[in-house]
Amino acid sequence: MPTSAARILISDDQTGVRESLRLLLKSEGYKVETAASPEAVLAALEGPRPDLLLLDMNYTRDTTSGQEGLDLLARVQAREPELPVVVMTAWGSIDLAVEAMRRGAKDFIQKPWENARLLATLRTHLELAGALRRTRQLEAENQLLREGAPTLVAASPAMRRVLDLVARIGPSDASVLITGENGTGKSLLAQALHAASSRADRPLLTLNAGGLAEGVLESELFGHAKGAFTDAKAARAGRFELADGGTLFLDEIANAPLTLQARLLRVLETGEFERVGSSRTLRADVRVLSATNADLEAEVEAGRFRQDLRYRLNTIEIHVPPLRERPEDILPLAARFLEARAGRYRKAVAGFDAGAEKALLAHSWPGNVRELTHAVERALLMASGPWITAADLMLAPGNGRSPALEDLSMEDMEALLIRKALARHGGAAAAAEALGLSRSAMYRRLAKLGIRA
Repeated sequence: MPTSAARILISDDQTGVRESLRLLLKSEGYKVETAASPEAVLAALEGPRPDLLLLDMNYTRDTTSGQEGLDLLARVQAREPELPVVVMTAWGSIDLAVEAMRRGAKDFIQKPWENARLLATLRTHLELAGALRRTRQLEAENQLLREGAPTLVAASPAMRRVLDLVARIGPSDASVLITGENGTGKSLLAQALHAASSRADRPLLTLNAGGLAEGVLESELFGHAKGAFTDAKAARAGRFELADGGTLFLDEIANAPLTLQARLLRVLETGEFERVGSSRTLRADVRVLSATNADLEAEVEAGRFRQDLRYRLNTIEIHVPPLRERPEDILPLAARFLEARAGRYRKAVAGFDAGAEKALLAHSWPGNVRELTHAVERALLMASGPWITAADLMLAPGNGRSPALEDLSMEDMEALLIRKALARHGGAAAAAEALGLSRSAMYRRLAKLGIRA
Protein backbone atom coordinates (compact mmCIF):
# COMPACT_ATOMS: atom_id res chain seq x y z
CA MET A 1 0.00 0.00 0.00
CA PRO A 2 1.51 3.41 -0.89
CA THR A 3 2.26 5.40 2.26
CA SER A 4 0.29 8.34 0.89
CA ALA A 5 -2.87 6.20 0.98
CA ALA A 6 -2.34 5.23 4.61
CA ARG A 7 -4.78 6.02 7.42
CA ILE A 8 -3.38 8.13 10.27
CA LEU A 9 -5.13 8.72 13.60
CA ILE A 10 -4.19 12.03 15.28
CA SER A 11 -4.78 12.29 19.03
CA ASP A 12 -4.52 15.71 20.71
CA ASP A 13 -6.78 17.66 23.05
CA GLN A 14 -6.12 20.99 21.29
CA THR A 15 -8.43 21.72 18.38
CA GLY A 16 -5.88 23.93 16.63
CA VAL A 17 -3.20 21.23 16.73
CA ARG A 18 -5.56 18.58 15.40
CA GLU A 19 -6.76 20.80 12.56
CA SER A 20 -3.24 21.90 11.56
CA LEU A 21 -2.03 18.30 11.43
CA ARG A 22 -5.16 17.17 9.61
CA LEU A 23 -4.72 19.77 6.85
CA LEU A 24 -0.99 19.03 6.51
CA LEU A 25 -1.42 15.25 6.24
CA LYS A 26 -4.47 15.49 4.01
CA SER A 27 -2.49 17.65 1.58
CA GLU A 28 0.04 14.78 1.36
CA GLY A 29 -2.71 12.32 0.39
CA TYR A 30 -3.15 10.62 3.76
CA LYS A 31 -6.53 9.58 5.12
CA VAL A 32 -6.86 11.33 8.48
CA GLU A 33 -8.99 10.72 11.56
CA THR A 34 -8.76 12.75 14.76
CA ALA A 35 -9.45 12.11 18.44
CA ALA A 36 -9.55 14.66 21.27
CA SER A 37 -9.19 12.29 24.25
CA PRO A 38 -7.86 8.88 25.27
CA GLU A 39 -11.41 7.54 25.25
CA ALA A 40 -11.90 8.80 21.68
CA VAL A 41 -8.67 7.05 20.61
CA LEU A 42 -9.84 3.71 22.02
CA ALA A 43 -13.25 4.19 20.40
CA ALA A 44 -11.60 4.86 17.03
CA LEU A 45 -9.65 1.60 17.34
CA GLU A 46 -12.96 -0.28 17.47
CA GLY A 47 -13.41 0.51 13.77
CA PRO A 48 -11.01 -0.04 10.86
CA ARG A 49 -7.48 -0.07 12.25
CA PRO A 50 -5.33 2.98 11.33
CA ASP A 51 -1.88 2.43 9.86
CA LEU A 52 -0.22 4.81 12.32
CA LEU A 53 -1.15 6.69 15.51
CA LEU A 54 0.23 10.20 16.12
CA LEU A 55 -0.21 10.50 19.90
CA ASP A 56 0.00 13.56 22.15
CA MET A 57 1.33 12.85 25.64
CA ASN A 58 -0.72 15.35 27.67
CA TYR A 59 -4.49 15.84 27.96
CA THR A 60 -6.86 17.91 30.09
CA ARG A 61 -6.36 16.08 33.40
CA ASP A 62 -2.61 16.61 33.47
CA THR A 63 -0.77 18.93 31.10
CA THR A 64 2.88 18.42 32.11
CA SER A 65 3.89 14.92 33.24
CA GLY A 66 2.85 12.92 30.17
CA GLN A 67 1.44 10.15 32.36
CA GLU A 68 -1.88 10.22 30.49
CA GLY A 69 -0.05 9.63 27.25
CA LEU A 70 2.00 6.77 28.70
CA ASP A 71 -1.14 5.13 30.08
CA LEU A 72 -2.89 5.49 26.73
CA LEU A 73 0.15 4.12 24.92
CA ALA A 74 0.00 0.99 27.09
CA ARG A 75 -3.72 0.52 26.43
CA VAL A 76 -3.26 0.98 22.67
CA GLN A 77 -0.43 -1.55 22.58
CA ALA A 78 -2.44 -4.07 24.55
CA ARG A 79 -5.20 -3.79 21.95
CA GLU A 80 -3.13 -3.25 18.76
CA PRO A 81 0.43 -4.46 19.42
CA GLU A 82 1.52 -4.00 15.79
CA LEU A 83 0.19 -0.45 15.37
CA PRO A 84 3.14 1.98 15.02
CA VAL A 85 2.86 4.93 17.43
CA VAL A 86 4.70 8.24 17.09
CA VAL A 87 4.39 10.45 20.18
CA MET A 88 4.28 14.26 20.35
CA THR A 89 5.95 16.02 23.26
CA ALA A 90 6.51 19.65 24.21
CA TRP A 91 9.90 21.17 23.38
CA GLY A 92 12.52 20.09 25.88
CA SER A 93 10.64 16.98 27.11
CA ILE A 94 13.30 14.57 25.87
CA ASP A 95 13.10 12.37 28.97
CA LEU A 96 9.39 11.82 28.39
CA ALA A 97 9.99 10.94 24.71
CA VAL A 98 12.70 8.46 25.68
CA GLU A 99 10.39 6.84 28.22
CA ALA A 100 7.62 6.57 25.62
CA MET A 101 9.99 4.86 23.18
CA ARG A 102 11.18 2.53 25.92
CA ARG A 103 7.54 1.52 26.35
CA GLY A 104 7.05 0.79 22.66
CA ALA A 105 6.58 4.06 20.73
CA LYS A 106 8.44 4.05 17.41
CA ASP A 107 9.57 7.69 17.40
CA PHE A 108 8.77 11.17 18.73
CA ILE A 109 8.04 14.65 17.38
CA GLN A 110 8.65 17.83 19.34
CA LYS A 111 6.12 20.68 19.40
CA PRO A 112 6.21 23.01 17.60
CA TRP A 113 7.11 20.61 14.81
CA GLU A 114 8.87 21.08 11.51
CA ASN A 115 6.60 19.93 8.70
CA ALA A 116 9.39 18.30 6.69
CA ARG A 117 10.72 16.30 9.65
CA LEU A 118 7.24 15.25 10.75
CA LEU A 119 6.32 14.02 7.27
CA ALA A 120 9.64 12.20 6.89
CA THR A 121 9.19 10.49 10.27
CA LEU A 122 5.67 9.32 9.48
CA ARG A 123 6.66 8.09 6.02
CA THR A 124 9.58 6.10 7.45
CA HIS A 125 7.49 4.27 10.03
CA LEU A 126 4.65 3.59 7.59
CA GLU A 127 7.14 2.01 5.19
CA LEU A 128 8.73 -0.04 7.99
CA ALA A 129 5.32 -1.27 9.15
CA GLY A 130 4.38 -2.22 5.57
CA ALA A 131 7.65 -4.12 5.11
CA LEU A 132 7.07 -5.97 8.38
CA ARG A 133 3.56 -6.99 7.30
CA ARG A 134 4.86 -8.29 3.97
CA THR A 135 7.64 -10.24 5.68
CA ARG A 136 5.23 -11.89 8.10
CA GLN A 137 2.86 -12.72 5.27
CA LEU A 138 5.67 -14.41 3.34
CA GLU A 139 6.73 -16.31 6.45
CA ALA A 140 3.16 -17.52 6.94
CA GLU A 141 2.89 -18.52 3.29
CA ASN A 142 6.21 -20.37 3.45
CA GLN A 143 4.89 -22.21 6.50
CA LEU A 144 2.21 -23.64 4.21
CA LEU A 145 4.96 -25.14 2.07
CA ARG A 146 6.50 -27.17 4.88
CA GLU A 147 6.70 -30.92 4.51
CA GLY A 148 3.27 -32.48 4.23
CA ALA A 149 1.49 -29.32 3.11
CA PRO A 150 0.07 -29.04 -0.40
CA THR A 151 1.73 -26.54 -2.71
CA LEU A 152 -0.72 -23.91 -3.87
CA VAL A 153 -0.15 -21.93 -7.05
CA ALA A 154 -0.87 -18.28 -6.36
CA ALA A 155 0.59 -16.14 -9.13
CA SER A 156 -2.66 -14.16 -9.46
CA PRO A 157 -3.78 -11.43 -7.03
CA ALA A 158 -7.05 -13.33 -6.48
CA MET A 159 -5.27 -16.49 -5.31
CA ARG A 160 -2.72 -14.55 -3.28
CA ARG A 161 -5.63 -13.15 -1.29
CA VAL A 162 -6.86 -16.71 -0.74
CA LEU A 163 -3.39 -17.82 0.34
CA ASP A 164 -3.19 -14.88 2.74
CA LEU A 165 -6.47 -15.98 4.33
CA VAL A 166 -5.18 -19.55 4.65
CA ALA A 167 -2.03 -18.28 6.35
CA ARG A 168 -4.00 -16.17 8.80
CA ILE A 169 -6.88 -18.55 9.51
CA GLY A 170 -5.07 -21.88 9.25
CA PRO A 171 -3.49 -21.80 12.75
CA SER A 172 -6.89 -21.22 14.39
CA ASP A 173 -9.60 -23.76 15.20
CA ALA A 174 -12.29 -21.72 13.44
CA SER A 175 -14.80 -23.52 11.22
CA VAL A 176 -14.19 -22.58 7.60
CA LEU A 177 -16.67 -22.78 4.71
CA ILE A 178 -14.91 -23.05 1.35
CA THR A 179 -17.04 -21.98 -1.61
CA GLY A 180 -16.42 -22.05 -5.34
CA GLU A 181 -17.33 -23.74 -8.59
CA ASN A 182 -16.66 -27.41 -9.26
CA GLY A 183 -13.03 -28.14 -9.98
CA THR A 184 -11.53 -25.01 -8.41
CA GLY A 185 -9.49 -26.90 -5.80
CA LYS A 186 -11.60 -26.63 -2.65
CA SER A 187 -10.34 -29.92 -1.23
CA LEU A 188 -6.72 -28.83 -1.78
CA LEU A 189 -7.47 -25.66 0.15
CA ALA A 190 -8.87 -27.75 3.01
CA GLN A 191 -5.59 -29.70 3.05
CA ALA A 192 -3.65 -26.43 3.20
CA LEU A 193 -5.76 -25.17 6.13
CA HIS A 194 -5.16 -28.40 8.01
CA ALA A 195 -1.42 -28.35 7.25
CA ALA A 196 -1.16 -24.77 8.55
CA SER A 197 -2.93 -25.62 11.82
CA SER A 198 -1.70 -26.90 15.16
CA ARG A 199 -3.54 -30.13 14.27
CA ALA A 200 -1.27 -30.87 11.29
CA ASP A 201 0.20 -33.95 13.00
CA ARG A 202 -3.30 -35.32 13.64
CA PRO A 203 -5.60 -36.92 11.02
CA LEU A 204 -7.43 -35.06 8.26
CA LEU A 205 -10.50 -37.07 7.26
CA THR A 206 -12.75 -36.29 4.30
CA LEU A 207 -16.38 -37.21 3.69
CA ASN A 208 -18.62 -36.32 0.76
CA ALA A 209 -21.86 -35.25 2.44
CA GLY A 210 -23.76 -35.36 -0.83
CA GLY A 211 -22.60 -38.69 -2.18
CA LEU A 212 -24.16 -41.07 0.36
CA ALA A 213 -27.66 -42.14 1.34
CA GLU A 214 -28.93 -40.57 4.55
CA GLY A 215 -28.58 -43.69 6.71
CA VAL A 216 -25.10 -44.44 5.39
CA LEU A 217 -24.00 -40.83 5.86
CA GLU A 218 -25.19 -40.82 9.48
CA SER A 219 -23.24 -44.00 10.20
CA GLU A 220 -20.14 -42.65 8.45
CA LEU A 221 -20.25 -39.44 10.51
CA PHE A 222 -21.14 -40.78 13.96
CA GLY A 223 -20.45 -44.52 13.77
CA HIS A 224 -22.86 -47.25 14.81
CA ALA A 225 -23.32 -49.80 17.54
CA LYS A 226 -23.40 -53.53 16.93
CA GLY A 227 -26.87 -54.55 15.76
CA ALA A 228 -27.96 -50.98 15.03
CA PHE A 229 -29.21 -52.19 11.63
CA THR A 230 -29.28 -55.39 9.62
CA ASP A 231 -25.66 -55.38 8.41
CA ALA A 232 -24.17 -53.89 11.61
CA LYS A 233 -22.40 -57.06 12.71
CA ALA A 234 -19.83 -55.11 14.73
CA ALA A 235 -19.57 -51.69 16.31
CA ARG A 236 -17.82 -49.09 14.18
CA ALA A 237 -16.37 -45.66 14.91
CA GLY A 238 -17.48 -42.75 12.73
CA ARG A 239 -15.47 -39.92 11.21
CA PHE A 240 -15.90 -37.64 14.23
CA GLU A 241 -14.35 -40.24 16.52
CA LEU A 242 -11.56 -41.04 14.08
CA ALA A 243 -10.76 -37.36 13.55
CA ASP A 244 -10.54 -36.58 17.30
CA GLY A 245 -7.81 -34.00 17.76
CA GLY A 246 -7.64 -33.42 14.01
CA THR A 247 -9.74 -32.06 11.17
CA LEU A 248 -12.87 -33.28 9.37
CA PHE A 249 -13.55 -31.97 5.86
CA LEU A 250 -17.20 -32.24 4.77
CA ASP A 251 -17.44 -31.78 1.02
CA GLU A 252 -20.72 -30.88 -0.73
CA ILE A 253 -22.20 -29.89 2.63
CA ALA A 254 -25.22 -28.22 0.98
CA ASN A 255 -26.48 -31.70 0.03
CA ALA A 256 -26.58 -32.99 3.61
CA PRO A 257 -30.15 -34.18 4.47
CA LEU A 258 -32.16 -31.82 6.69
CA THR A 259 -32.80 -34.54 9.25
CA LEU A 260 -29.05 -34.98 9.70
CA GLN A 261 -28.27 -31.27 9.89
CA ALA A 262 -29.57 -30.99 13.47
CA ARG A 263 -27.11 -33.66 14.64
CA LEU A 264 -24.30 -31.89 12.82
CA LEU A 265 -25.24 -28.64 14.52
CA ARG A 266 -25.14 -30.28 17.95
CA VAL A 267 -21.70 -31.80 17.51
CA LEU A 268 -20.36 -28.50 16.17
CA GLU A 269 -21.71 -26.64 19.22
CA THR A 270 -20.91 -29.14 21.96
CA GLY A 271 -18.58 -31.76 20.52
CA GLU A 272 -21.06 -34.41 21.70
CA PHE A 273 -22.75 -37.17 19.68
CA GLU A 274 -23.98 -40.76 19.88
CA ARG A 275 -23.31 -43.65 17.58
CA VAL A 276 -26.32 -44.88 15.62
CA GLY A 277 -28.16 -47.39 17.84
CA SER A 278 -26.38 -46.33 21.04
CA SER A 279 -27.41 -44.05 23.92
CA ARG A 280 -23.86 -43.50 25.14
CA THR A 281 -22.72 -39.92 24.56
CA LEU A 282 -19.24 -39.52 23.12
CA ARG A 283 -17.10 -36.40 22.74
CA ALA A 284 -14.63 -35.42 20.06
CA ASP A 285 -12.39 -32.39 19.58
CA VAL A 286 -12.62 -31.86 15.83
CA ARG A 287 -12.11 -28.83 13.63
CA VAL A 288 -14.70 -28.89 10.85
CA LEU A 289 -13.99 -27.57 7.37
CA SER A 290 -16.72 -27.74 4.76
CA ALA A 291 -17.15 -26.94 1.09
CA THR A 292 -19.93 -26.34 -1.39
CA ASN A 293 -20.48 -25.05 -4.90
CA ALA A 294 -24.06 -24.08 -3.97
CA ASP A 295 -25.41 -20.75 -2.74
CA LEU A 296 -26.08 -21.61 0.92
CA GLU A 297 -28.10 -18.44 1.45
CA ALA A 298 -30.44 -19.49 -1.34
CA GLU A 299 -30.61 -23.01 0.12
CA VAL A 300 -31.61 -21.55 3.48
CA GLU A 301 -34.32 -19.40 1.88
CA ALA A 302 -35.63 -22.47 0.04
CA GLY A 303 -35.85 -24.38 3.32
CA ARG A 304 -33.25 -26.97 2.33
CA PHE A 305 -30.54 -25.87 4.75
CA ARG A 306 -30.64 -24.76 8.38
CA GLN A 307 -29.72 -21.14 9.01
CA ASP A 308 -28.14 -21.95 12.39
CA LEU A 309 -25.96 -24.65 10.85
CA ARG A 310 -24.87 -22.26 8.14
CA TYR A 311 -23.71 -19.78 10.80
CA ARG A 312 -21.80 -22.53 12.58
CA LEU A 313 -20.03 -23.69 9.44
CA ASN A 314 -18.93 -20.32 8.11
CA THR A 315 -17.19 -18.63 11.01
CA ILE A 316 -14.85 -17.77 8.16
CA GLU A 317 -15.74 -18.13 4.48
CA ILE A 318 -13.08 -18.50 1.78
CA HIS A 319 -14.17 -18.23 -1.83
CA VAL A 320 -11.93 -19.94 -4.39
CA PRO A 321 -12.19 -17.97 -7.65
CA PRO A 322 -12.76 -19.85 -10.92
CA LEU A 323 -9.76 -20.28 -13.21
CA ARG A 324 -11.12 -17.78 -15.75
CA GLU A 325 -10.84 -15.06 -13.08
CA ARG A 326 -7.17 -15.83 -12.37
CA PRO A 327 -5.51 -16.26 -15.77
CA GLU A 328 -2.07 -15.62 -14.25
CA ASP A 329 -2.29 -19.08 -12.64
CA ILE A 330 -3.05 -21.02 -15.85
CA LEU A 331 0.48 -21.46 -17.21
CA PRO A 332 2.13 -22.15 -13.82
CA LEU A 333 -0.54 -24.74 -13.03
CA ALA A 334 -0.19 -26.36 -16.46
CA ALA A 335 3.59 -26.54 -16.04
CA ARG A 336 3.23 -28.16 -12.63
CA PHE A 337 0.72 -30.74 -13.89
CA LEU A 338 2.96 -31.52 -16.86
CA GLU A 339 6.00 -32.05 -14.65
CA ALA A 340 4.06 -34.33 -12.31
CA ARG A 341 2.61 -36.50 -15.07
CA ALA A 342 5.61 -36.68 -17.39
CA GLY A 343 7.38 -38.96 -14.92
CA ARG A 344 4.32 -41.17 -14.56
CA TYR A 345 4.09 -41.75 -18.31
CA ARG A 346 7.88 -41.74 -18.77
CA LYS A 347 7.74 -39.12 -21.51
CA ALA A 348 10.47 -36.53 -22.06
CA VAL A 349 8.51 -33.36 -22.78
CA ALA A 350 10.20 -29.98 -22.40
CA GLY A 351 7.01 -27.96 -21.99
CA PHE A 352 4.39 -26.07 -24.00
CA ASP A 353 5.23 -24.27 -27.22
CA ALA A 354 4.00 -20.73 -27.89
CA GLY A 355 0.87 -21.91 -29.67
CA ALA A 356 -0.06 -24.22 -26.81
CA GLU A 357 0.43 -21.44 -24.26
CA LYS A 358 -1.77 -19.15 -26.34
CA ALA A 359 -4.47 -21.85 -26.51
CA LEU A 360 -4.29 -22.43 -22.75
CA LEU A 361 -4.75 -18.72 -22.04
CA ALA A 362 -7.57 -18.33 -24.58
CA HIS A 363 -9.68 -21.19 -23.19
CA SER A 364 -12.39 -20.26 -20.65
CA TRP A 365 -11.93 -23.43 -18.51
CA PRO A 366 -15.53 -24.09 -17.48
CA GLY A 367 -14.24 -27.14 -15.59
CA ASN A 368 -11.60 -25.01 -13.84
CA VAL A 369 -8.40 -26.60 -12.49
CA ARG A 370 -9.81 -30.12 -12.83
CA GLU A 371 -10.39 -29.56 -16.55
CA LEU A 372 -6.89 -28.12 -16.93
CA THR A 373 -5.45 -31.24 -15.28
CA HIS A 374 -7.26 -33.50 -17.76
CA ALA A 375 -6.23 -31.35 -20.72
CA VAL A 376 -2.54 -31.48 -19.76
CA GLU A 377 -2.66 -35.23 -19.18
CA ARG A 378 -4.37 -35.79 -22.51
CA ALA A 379 -1.88 -33.55 -24.31
CA LEU A 380 1.02 -35.45 -22.76
CA LEU A 381 -0.39 -38.71 -24.10
CA MET A 382 -0.91 -37.23 -27.56
CA ALA A 383 2.41 -35.41 -27.89
CA SER A 384 5.04 -37.00 -30.12
CA GLY A 385 7.70 -34.30 -29.98
CA PRO A 386 9.65 -32.51 -27.24
CA TRP A 387 7.03 -29.74 -26.99
CA ILE A 388 3.28 -29.91 -26.44
CA THR A 389 1.43 -28.09 -29.24
CA ALA A 390 -2.01 -26.51 -29.42
CA ALA A 391 -3.18 -29.52 -31.45
CA ASP A 392 -2.05 -31.86 -28.65
CA LEU A 393 -4.25 -30.00 -26.17
CA MET A 394 -7.36 -30.67 -28.29
CA LEU A 395 -9.27 -27.82 -26.69
CA ALA A 396 -12.72 -27.44 -28.18
CA PRO A 397 -13.23 -24.35 -30.38
CA GLY A 398 -15.24 -21.45 -29.05
CA ASN A 399 -13.88 -21.94 -25.53
CA GLY A 400 -16.21 -24.89 -24.95
CA ARG A 401 -15.45 -27.66 -22.52
CA SER A 402 -12.76 -30.02 -23.72
CA PRO A 403 -13.46 -33.73 -23.21
CA ALA A 404 -11.86 -35.32 -20.15
CA LEU A 405 -9.97 -38.58 -20.63
CA GLU A 406 -12.46 -40.55 -18.57
CA ASP A 407 -15.30 -39.16 -20.71
CA LEU A 408 -13.85 -40.75 -23.88
CA SER A 409 -14.69 -44.29 -24.92
CA MET A 410 -11.92 -46.62 -26.10
CA GLU A 411 -13.18 -46.16 -29.66
CA ASP A 412 -13.11 -42.37 -29.34
CA MET A 413 -9.57 -42.47 -27.97
CA GLU A 414 -8.44 -44.78 -30.77
CA ALA A 415 -9.97 -42.46 -33.37
CA LEU A 416 -8.24 -39.45 -31.83
CA LEU A 417 -4.87 -41.18 -31.82
CA ILE A 418 -5.24 -42.31 -35.44
CA ARG A 419 -6.32 -38.84 -36.62
CA LYS A 420 -3.34 -37.30 -34.83
CA ALA A 421 -0.98 -39.80 -36.41
CA LEU A 422 -2.43 -39.21 -39.89
CA ALA A 423 -2.13 -35.45 -39.50
CA ARG A 424 1.42 -35.67 -38.22
CA HIS A 425 2.81 -38.22 -40.67
CA GLY A 426 0.87 -37.34 -43.80
CA GLY A 427 -0.44 -40.78 -44.78
CA ALA A 428 -1.77 -44.13 -43.61
CA ALA A 429 1.44 -46.09 -44.16
CA ALA A 430 3.64 -43.76 -42.11
CA ALA A 431 0.95 -43.39 -39.45
CA ALA A 432 0.60 -47.18 -39.17
CA GLU A 433 4.35 -47.53 -38.67
CA ALA A 434 4.36 -44.80 -36.00
CA LEU A 435 1.51 -46.53 -34.15
CA GLY A 436 3.09 -49.98 -34.41
CA LEU A 437 0.36 -51.35 -36.72
CA SER A 438 0.54 -53.29 -39.93
CA ARG A 439 -0.90 -51.59 -43.01
CA SER A 440 -3.79 -54.04 -43.20
CA ALA A 441 -4.62 -53.51 -39.49
CA MET A 442 -4.48 -49.75 -40.02
CA TYR A 443 -6.89 -49.88 -42.98
CA ARG A 444 -9.28 -52.10 -41.02
CA ARG A 445 -9.35 -49.53 -38.23
CA LEU A 446 -9.86 -46.67 -40.67
CA ALA A 447 -12.85 -48.46 -42.19
CA LYS A 448 -14.29 -49.35 -38.81
CA LEU A 449 -13.98 -45.81 -37.47
CA GLY A 450 -15.10 -44.12 -40.68
CA ILE A 451 -11.86 -42.19 -41.07
CA ARG A 452 -10.64 -41.19 -44.51
CA ALA A 453 -6.86 -41.35 -44.89
